Amino acid sequence: MSSVQSLLALLGIEHPIIQAPMAGVSTPALAAAVSNSGGLGSLGLGASNVEQSRAMIRATRALTSRPFNVNLFCHRRATADAAREAAWLAYLEPHFARFGAKPPQELREIYHTFVGNQPMLAMLLEERPAIVSFHFGLPSPEWIKQFRAAGIVMLACATNSEEATLCERAGVDAIVAQGVEAGGHRGVFDPERGDDGIGTFALVRMLVKQCSVPIIAAGGIMDGRGMAAAMTLGAVGVQMGTAFVLCPESSANAAYREQMKSERAHHTRITAAISGRGARGLPNQMYELIEAGALGLPDYPIAYDAAKALHAAASAQGNHEYAAYWAGQAAPLARELPAAVLVSQLVQEWRAASGIE
Repeated sequence: MSSVQSLLALLGIEHPIIQAPMAGVSTPALAAAVSNSGGLGSLGLGASNVEQSRAMIRATRALTSRPFNVNLFCHRRATADAAREAAWLAYLEPHFARFGAKPPQELREIYHTFVGNQPMLAMLLEERPAIVSFHFGLPSPEWIKQFRAAGIVMLACATNSEEATLCERAGVDAIVAQGVEAGGHRGVFDPERGDDGIGTFALVRMLVKQCSVPIIAAGGIMDGRGMAAAMTLGAVGVQMGTAFVLCPESSANAAYREQMKSERAHHTRITAAISGRGARGLPNQMYELIEAGALGLPDYPIAYDAAKALHAAASAQGNHEYAAYWAGQAAPLARELPAAVLVSQLVQEWRAASGIE
């Protein structure tokens, strides 16, 4: 059995395509459409509580009987710092005032890490999704054993060799090699140590040589030729997020879709100043004003609470320049197609580029 066939068997899918989780953009409809087309659909649960996550899993199951992936944020808990947060809100106050609004009186840790979240673990072991994936780090070895005992396949994101070693030692079934081209949040385990910024192809080749588990390429892959290139380097599959943003099944709003089709799609940038963690997206006024005052930024995701509040104030006045429009470097290649049609085209392009009958 080829390595690609081994991945397909592991995940219970027909095509080596994983739709990236994209918390806030992926939906049960999108995940189900991809899974029903033979790929692996994904739900991003990082921004959802236990009951919201359960509802998303059940909604997806109502739309597909095929496997899908649920993604969990495993970041280190934020350290609250009242002085730093007050200073940040004071910096943002004039920008809120532009829209006749005031900043929130305090900031919250709006996304809870999966690490140590016993109620979320209990729900997942009860619902038993076919696949779970980890971003920003890993849960405890004991929890990984519990997932394995429940028959749940595990994927984990790595942005460098050291993280990949940790993933493999933890016992995950496959590693998603996230290159610096990827849209959305970087999967870096420890942002304080910096980001090596390794590109997808270099990272894939490094991890294929280093690791004994399958490597899935992620970052800047938008069509079948990109798939073929990544798989020529040893990847056994690809994970694609930005490619699916314009699908009608995604929850991207009209402003997001418009920006994805604009000149800005050619100029994506990574910033930590919106959420407190590095993420790649389409630059707008939010990038400019927040990066200007980013010294002393609150921890992730506390900083994100401020950014979301400012976006809400601006959008209430019809200004959509303060949203986080996450997208990868190849965003101009995104296609506005139903997810099933996109998957079909990707498979045809990959087979043609790879010489597969």
